[in-house]
Amino acid sequence: MNERDADETDRTSTEATAGEAIGGATIEPGEAAEAAIPELVIISGMSGAGRSTAAKCLEDLGWFVVDNLPPALIPTMVDLGARSQGNVARIAVVVDVRGRRFFDNLRESLADLSAKHVTRRTVFLEASDEALVRRFESVRRPHPLQGDGRIVDGIAAERDLLRELRGDADLVIDTSSLNVHELRAKLDAQFAGEDEPELRATVMSFGYKYGLPVDADLVVDCRFLPNPHWVPELRPFTGLNDEVATYVFDQPGAKEFLDRYAELLRLIATGYRREGKRYVTIAVGCTGGKHRSVAMSERLARRLASDGVETVIVHRDMGRE
Repeated sequence: MNERDADETDRTSTEATAGEAIGGATIEPGEAAEAAIPELVIISGMSGAGRSTAAKCLEDLGWFVVDNLPPALIPTMVDLGARSQGNVARIAVVVDVRGRRFFDNLRESLADLSAKHVTRRTVFLEASDEALVRRFESVRRPHPLQGDGRIVDGIAAERDLLRELRGDADLVIDTSSLNVHELRAKLDAQFAGEDEPELRATVMSFGYKYGLPVDADLVVDCRFLPNPHWVPELRPFTGLNDEVATYVFDQPGAKEFLDRYAELLRLIATGYRREGKRYVTIAVGCTGGKHRSVAMSERLARRLASDGVETVIVHRDMGRE
């Protein structure tokens, strides 16, 4: 992805504009909110992973987007939005390493938002070290944290800084193999709907030989089932093929595994809803990500959908040789 995060310059006017007009109404930061509290999305993640693309996508979807907002000012921005007479119903703020001196205020700000019962979600954009290095080198810019060291030193420092925020994120998106259009499609799928579901699930098939998906919340292994790859008449096909799927689910333990794992996910989904978690990525793996994991992902997605979970299916490695 030719992401421009690494080429952006710091915007220093954020503090000056926080008390200015939003939606045509000039509000002082200290005034109490009287109108409906806006929905809030916090966009963060690794430099070069696609924050500016994510912000632009939400802006195109009608969100009021503020880039590089110091975390201490997030509650103020929400208060201003609440007093905008309905003109600012959804706010997205980008919090990143450029504002690293403000990260000490983030936990306090999030606690403030929780006390005000603000509907809040955090989107964290992730990418592999190799992908990030390529992107920084393509724009010929240093990493914001590398100092006198190398780009990889800056990336390592940033991962350490953002580790806790990543762990608390509602949605983690790995952009290592995504282009700009694919990232926008993922965000459109999550934020374009008028009615927000209680829980959205991404069921992702993958091949272990290509590595674990870094954005997975749950990982399950289908390699205990016989591999259709070794059946000559099935090898050219994928788990989307009826013959392959029939072969997979005719194996001992396959249907039982699907039933029991679906039941476990019902229990987990109930807990996620109770805790306010809106997004979950379930990774289903086999050796190459072409046969067993694809067939199992398709059936598992159907079970989730029948339980009222809005589900998206992604077959990460199905087209690889």
